[in-house]
Amino acid sequence: MVETTGGGPGDGAAEVLDRPLPDGVRRRVVQIVSDGFGGLTVTELPAQLRQYARFAPNRRAKFAGNAMAAALESDALFRQRIGEKLREAQPELTGALDSGAPPPAADPLDVAAAAYVLRPTGWVKLVTAAGEEAQRADAERADDENRAELERLRTALAAAQDQIRAETERLRTELDGARKEAESLHRKLRAALSDIRRGEAALRKVQGELEAVRADGHAQVSAAESESRRLKARLGESEAALEATRRAAREGRSVEDMRVRLLLDTVLDAAQGLRRELALPPVSVRPAETVDAVEPGRMTPKDIAARALSEHDPAVLDQLLALPQAHLVVDGYNVTKTGYPQMPLEKQRLRLLGQLAQLAAQSGAEVTCVFDGAELAAPVLLAPPRGVRVLFSKPGVTADELIRQLVRAEPPGRPVIVVSTDREVADGVARAGARPVASAVLLKRFARG
Repeated sequence: MVETTGGGPGDGAAEVLDRPLPDGVRRRVVQIVSDGFGGLTVTELPAQLRQYARFAPNRRAKFAGNAMAAALESDALFRQRIGEKLREAQPELTGALDSGAPPPAADPLDVAAAAYVLRPTGWVKLVTAAGEEAQRADAERADDENRAELERLRTALAAAQDQIRAETERLRTELDGARKEAESLHRKLRAALSDIRRGEAALRKVQGELEAVRADGHAQVSAAESESRRLKARLGESEAALEATRRAAREGRSVEDMRVRLLLDTVLDAAQGLRRELALPPVSVRPAETVDAVEPGRMTPKDIAARALSEHDPAVLDQLLALPQAHLVVDGYNVTKTGYPQMPLEKQRLRLLGQLAQLAAQSGAEVTCVFDGAELAAPVLLAPPRGVRVLFSKPGVTADELIRQLVRAEPPGRPVIVVSTDREVADGVARAGARPVASAVLLKRFARG
């Protein structure tokens, strides 16, 4: 051992600590070594600590704590050098330890850590006493924390009990209200059941009366049918008599003619009286009108298109546009991307609108061209040509939906022709009563001029 100030070479070296170094004292010892570590050269450090020479004090204490504690315990020269740095940093505390009278007001952990490094006479007792003091302080602190936690738990328990009592009271109130509401609902249910039974009884009565009315009606119909058969028989007799009268008239039998005429007048008066009694309405529908057929002048666009013309023949479009009040609706981009997709969109629109204007002038039909405007960053500036209505769909609405809206807006029976290759559009407008035409047909019509 190296000789320390305040005692002989063997004053504290023979003392041995018979228990592990208390944690609090060990942390203070490591901090003392870390603080004194920086004042030593690399050659003055033990070999196992030289790799931590460039570490900051806090980082050195964190990563090299175990190595510094082991070196301090086993290397007396290193411990002496750290002791010298401690004496320079805390001369009052180290001087008091060397004199054997540590200051009473000093922290026991600091005193024990300094005694562990300097090893004065009685250092083991100082370390042991500091550990016991730290244990007592920890026990008191734990006891205080336990008392505070117990008080907090008591407070929480009291609050929970108050909350449970309030919740119980609230639930009792809600239960009473629910019971009263259930009783009210039971009363309403009994009243509703009573009303239902009365309604069922009234329904049975009405059904009985209805059956009686039906039976009476059947009887009246049977009587009317019998009377009708009787009148038909008499009418047959009258017709036979009339024919006989005609023959007699031709033969000059005027008396028989008078008798037959009198009988015919009687039958006709009886028939008119029966008609007034039965209040029969005049017949407004004839049997021939109930047969489903196509009348002259009422042929549909589909009928005209099917008359020996192909679906891809532009003459079909001419026949459709020749119908009275025809309306041509064009899916703009569908046509342009079918006919000339390589052109910019602006030139596609201008070319299509020019061709539609020429077609409108030739046919006299109403023409509407629809473009998809959902992706337009700004309104399109163009002047629609004469005879052509130009529409862009609103944001969130496709051109297909706008076309279907235009078809639905037309009155039933008006010829509406929709030009689009989109199968979904064609099927939708066909269900709405319009006539779909492929875009290629319109392009062929444009090419024909």
